[in-house]
Formats: sequence, structure tokens, C-alpha cells
Amino acid sequence: MSNDGQGSVSPPRDADDNRGVKNKFTGNLKHELRTPLNHIIGYCEMLMEQAQDDGLDIFIADLDRIHSAGEQLLGIIDDLCDPVAHRKMDEASMHHDVRTPLNQVIGYAEMLQEQAKDMGQDSFASDLQKVHTAARRLLDLIVQNFASIELNSEAVGSELIPPKHHQAFARDPAATQNKVVGTAVGTASLLVVDDNDLNRDMLTRRLERLGYDVSSAENGIEALKLLRAGSFDLLLLDIIMPVMDGFEVLEQLKAEPRLRDIPVIVLSASDQLDHVVKCIQKGAQDYLSKPFNPVLLQARIGSCLERKRLRDQETLYLRQIEEEKLRSDELLHVILPRDIAAELKTTHAVKPRRFERVGILFCDIVEFTAYSARRGPEEILSHLQTLVEAFERLCLKHDLEKIKTIGDSFMATAGLATPLDNPALNCVRCGLDMVATAREMPASWQVRVGVHVGPVIAGVVGHRKYQYDVWGDAVNTASRMEQAAAAGSVCVNKDTWNLIADRCSGRSLGRFVLKGKGEQELFVVDAVTN
Repeated sequence: MSNDGQGSVSPPRDADDNRGVKNKFTGNLKHELRTPLNHIIGYCEMLMEQAQDDGLDIFIADLDRIHSAGEQLLGIIDDLCDPVAHRKMDEASMHHDVRTPLNQVIGYAEMLQEQAKDMGQDSFASDLQKVHTAARRLLDLIVQNFASIELNSEAVGSELIPPKHHQAFARDPAATQNKVVGTAVGTASLLVVDDNDLNRDMLTRRLERLGYDVSSAENGIEALKLLRAGSFDLLLLDIIMPVMDGFEVLEQLKAEPRLRDIPVIVLSASDQLDHVVKCIQKGAQDYLSKPFNPVLLQARIGSCLERKRLRDQETLYLRQIEEEKLRSDELLHVILPRDIAAELKTTHAVKPRRFERVGILFCDIVEFTAYSARRGPEEILSHLQTLVEAFERLCLKHDLEKIKTIGDSFMATAGLATPLDNPALNCVRCGLDMVATAREMPASWQVRVGVHVGPVIAGVVGHRKYQYDVWGDAVNTASRMEQAAAAGSVCVNKDTWNLIADRCSGRSLGRFVLKGKGEQELFVVDAVTN
């Protein structure tokens, strides 16, 4: 019989079915396995006694958990080394029978060691390190001597990770714990999912000790309920669980838009390569085998949270850009008609157009200059803003398009952006409502309105400040109608009156000479009758 120096006990090269030879082999192996296990149980018992003697009751519950896991491992080793039932371990046995209690021993030993050092109990911490080292040694021996490399003959690279993987981390966890540089913990919210109560307790406490806000779930269905109901920055997920396993959880996360960006670190007792690959393919960011190294876990958590922070920041910036774009679009639609704004965005220019039958409305406040001279700017602007907003609502009601305000003058068109059967009638209806609305405003203003219908040219002028405007003789005529109107009235000429006479009541004001227009008959519109 030989020993390779790494703790793996090899049977004789010419071993046969001789029971004595086999008993000798299993006896030596049992001794190899029980040695570190005896260290675990023995030091744990001494530490429990010391804790009771020194009044360190805070350590006793976790030491009892370590001791119970050690007793459980005693029975497992007896079964492994039974010369009759000797067998290679399959994946399920490795997970449930060996890794779970070993994970508890190593995890609680690491937490207690950190706690003892924080309390200045250096001798206590030293013995806990011996427990930790013995547990790592036991894990190496079991993997070397019992873990089958033929767990899944269909999968490529399903060998267990070599023992040196574990040995690389068999060092004082507290010595390097604070050297890890990761993202600021802040208020990061983590969800731990594991079907084993002690695993959940151990990991939750470790993460809370690092300053994280931690919730836990015992299976995949419970985890998904919590994820859908709350907001989590990171998911720490076991794979082999009842009800719903980790693979199904990863699939559900990927299928739900709200959950798919939550980073996932898989923590599993299964270290098969095909499991690792499958988890990464289903969306996990990282994969650590139990028992895990706490320093490495903290680094991986920090890395995942930092990537999530950067991704969230990018998402926020993109949302802000989109919101700014929407605000720009809204502002453009305030300045320009919707179809004109769309053309400007698409082509960066607006082609001038001629419209043959457009209603033009001008509305002006009577004696606004005298009113302004007696009041402060805040009051004037407040009343003017209220009036203009009311006029804009009336334009929407009557299918008019506001063109602009010039001082106290309001200009709008009908039949420009949207063709209308009778744009003159739309303008008159809006004008009569403007007269009534102005009287009801806090300033009790009187307004006069002029309306005319005719051909216009429309287009956008300016580059740094866009202005959509209309030009033509019809615009000038509508302006003259407004100037000729009496306070609180709507004025049109004979041509426009003929377009609305069968729908409105009104009267002729007689013939007037208008600047640049010669003599024209004017009418005042009193109401729309039909």
C-alpha cells in the first residue's frame, strides 16, 4: 500500500478479492479520514467548554452546529469505509451526505473566527482556524478517494475540480477578509436561496455582517415570489433543491423582463463542469462550489454589484436621454404643428407650402397698453398667461392651430394642418368663445376678433429659434378685420360673411376704407345659430 503524500490512500497494485487485504485498505483509509474529523470534533468540544467558562455564550449555538455536523460526518465515513458496502459516491451522495455538513463546519468556523478576532479572543480564533483547516483537509480526502470521475459519461469535462482547488483556499479567512476591494455595500439587497436551513442561516449572517440587507428563500418558487414582490440587487442561488431547482429559477428569470437583469451567483455543492456551463448558459454571472472561500465570495459579490451599478447607471442615462428627447419633441410640437414637426425631425427642413382655403383669426385685448401701465409685471404676465392658455384650449375645441402670440395679440388658423368643410365658421365659433371667455377672466378684459378666409403660404423660418408662420393677403385682411372690430365683437368682411351667413346671426356695419384694402363692407357676427 502506498500514500501519494496528498492524502489519497491507494490499494495494493495486485489487490484481489481477499477480504483481509480489503479490510486493511479500508482500515487505513478510515484512519486517514477520521484524523481530521477527530480534530474538528475535539477542538469544537474544547471551544464549547471554554465559551461556557469564559461567558462567551454568543459562540455556543454555532459551535453546537459545527459539532452536530461533525457527528453526522462520523456516520458518513463509517459508511464510506464499510468493506461490504464500499462504493464510489455519485453526485447526489456527494451533495447531500458530504458537502452539506462540511459546508456548515467550514462556514460557521470562518464566521466564528472573524467574530472572535473582532472581540480580541485570539486564542479562540486560533483554535477555530484549526477546525477550519481540518474540515478542508477532510474534504480533500473524500474527494480524492470517493468522488467518481464518471458521474456523467454523456457530459464533457464532468470531472470534479482537483483537490488543489480546495487547498488553494485553505487559509485564514479573516486574515484577508478586509483586503478585498469591492463596490460600496450601501443598501444593496441580496436574496439567498438554499433548501438547507443551516446553509441559509450561515450565508445570511455572513452577508449581514458585511453590511448587506439580506432576505432568504428555501426553494425556487418562494424565491420567485420574493423577487416579483420586491427589489433585489443580487441573487445567491443553490442548484439542487426540491420543489423548483436552481436551473428552473434561472430559466424563469430569463423569461421575465423585470427580473432578467438581476445578477445571479450560483453557490452549489455540485462542482461538475457541465453544471457550471449550464448555469452560465442560463444567465448566471458566476458559479462557486461549496464550501466556498469567503474572501473569494465577497470579491465576486462586489464585482457583480459593481457591474449591476454600472448597468443601472447606463439604463438611467439612456432613460434620461429618452426623456430629454421626449421633452424636446413636446417642445417642438408646442412650437410647430405635429406634421410639420415630424417633417423637420425626419428631413431637418420644412418645405414651404401653399394652402388655398385657410381661415385666419386675430384676437387682440382692448386697451391693453393702458392696463399694463397701472400694474406690476407679475400680475400682468399671470393674467395674460391665464388668458392665452384658455385661448389655446378653445383652439383645440374648434380645430384651430395656434400660430403665435405677438404682445397681447393672438393668431390662429383653421384648415391649415387639417382640412375643414368651413374654416371661416370654425374661426367665428372660436372667436365668439374667446370674447365670452375673456370677460370671465380675473382681469375682465374685452377683446376684439377679426376673421378672414383665403390662400396663404406656410413654412418655417429661423434656425436657432424655429417659427412656423403664414403669409399672404388673407393674413393682412384678417388683421384689418380685427383692427376694425368693436370691443367684445367678431368682425368679418362681405366675402367671409357670405360663407357663414346661413349659419350665423349678425349685421352689416356699413362700408369702411381699410388701409391697403380700399373700401369694404364689414359685418359683426353676433352668434352661431345653427
